Amino acid sequence: MPALPIYTTPAIRKLEELAAPAFGTLMERAGAAAAELARDLCGDTAKAILVVAGPGNNGGDAFEVAAHLKRWFFRVSVVFSGERDKLPKDARVALGKWEAAGGTLLREIPGQSRFDLAVDGLFGTGLARPLAGAHGALVQKLNALGVPILALDVPSGVDADTGAVLGCAVRASHTLTFIAHKPGLLTLDGPDHCGELKLDTLGLDPVELLEPEGMLLDADILDRAIAPRRRNFHKGQAGSVGVLGGAAGMVGAAVIAGRAALKCGAGRVYLGLLTPRPPYIDDAQPELMLRKPAALLEKGLVDVLVAGPGMGKADSARKLLRAALAAPLPLVLDADALNLIAGSRALAASLAKRKVATILTPHPAEAGRLLGVTTDGAQADRIASARAIAQRYRSCVVLKGNGSVIAAPDGKFWINPSGNPGMASAGMGDALAGMIAALIAQGAEPLQALLAGVYLHGAAADALVASGFGPAGITASEVIDRARVLLNRRG
Repeated sequence: MPALPIYTTPAIRKLEELAAPAFGTLMERAGAAAAELARDLCGDTAKAILVVAGPGNNGGDAFEVAAHLKRWFFRVSVVFSGERDKLPKDARVALGKWEAAGGTLLREIPGQSRFDLAVDGLFGTGLARPLAGAHGALVQKLNALGVPILALDVPSGVDADTGAVLGCAVRASHTLTFIAHKPGLLTLDGPDHCGELKLDTLGLDPVELLEPEGMLLDADILDRAIAPRRRNFHKGQAGSVGVLGGAAGMVGAAVIAGRAALKCGAGRVYLGLLTPRPPYIDDAQPELMLRKPAALLEKGLVDVLVAGPGMGKADSARKLLRAALAAPLPLVLDADALNLIAGSRALAASLAKRKVATILTPHPAEAGRLLGVTTDGAQADRIASARAIAQRYRSCVVLKGNGSVIAAPDGKFWINPSGNPGMASAGMGDALAGMIAALIAQGAEPLQALLAGVYLHGAAADALVASGFGPAGITASEVIDRARVLLNRRG
């Protein structure tokens, strides 16, 4: 299955414009597709369905849905929150169909009625301001019904481009989005409001009409990153990873990154620990080799470096990071390495001048520091933030979080659908850094390694939950072990 494209609202508008001459009104197709899903959700027996129609084209979709369901003998009630004379042309036509089928309009959700399903057609991709007043109250009443909710295109109140909640938002159990995926459904708060997300392209091939702005990652990225091993294979062909970090009190971070690199296929893994009292003996992973930090920068010892896990912010860490930035090796930067760069113009300039691939793996707070904004500022538009970091530091970036966003310096972006809340625990970022480095060591192109590593990281956590472990209490070490299983199941 090919990766699915992602488009922001202006691009969706352009797609609709390009498709109109050949496909006519897309509203009819959207309404028919959503009505079919609503019928599947209810079953074929006559049931009561509430349809909430808004003042724009999303309301037109809702009228189309209502007309289909009424013809199929469902008991349909339609609440219309707009003004007939101000409806767009296609939405007015759809309203006419509803009324021609014998339907009437309500202004409020009936207080005594009971429904088996509600259809949210209040606001779609065009919403640009917080819901308040009567519309906000309608959303609150819809959420309070206690029945499954099918959202049309976008749950009302969710920003289709950022995933931010605009005042309040419908919490749908199902969302049917049209034409192509929107980024706001895949990141930040969007997934918590979408429920089960389905896509109907309405018969279009968006990629043929308009180059995608972004892509949704899928499991095939693992096969695209690294090939299965031949039988005639030795550890030198699997590459070597060096990990710089592990200051006093934070050695575990470097060890987790090293374990992840080792268990995800690197032939050799060296730890360059900054703790003043090495060696650190890891009885659980004696295969990890210790070297003085500076030794990892010597030519020929390692193929890729991870810098930052447990590194600290001391002068010694800053000096080591400066040397790592100057090394002609692919570099994965996490944790304290990112904080040091954010606080030093000299280090930031060195990073931007690098000629070899660099990967940054910030969480939202680190992303804010790299951009000179607050955490909330970085989260306000996660795609814009990831793109800005990638461009400013001339690096490939993953902005971690719900719907992790990967961006390249040329502006391309990807959103990762794998992962779950169980990953909100210490050491997960260290494990991700090690996984990415392991894939690079085995020959993956750095951007492909980043994409595959992010997907694998989340998929491993999902596999744990599917097996009955978590989400609460999942550890980074468990994710590493499950990632190894998934890597070896390919093909």
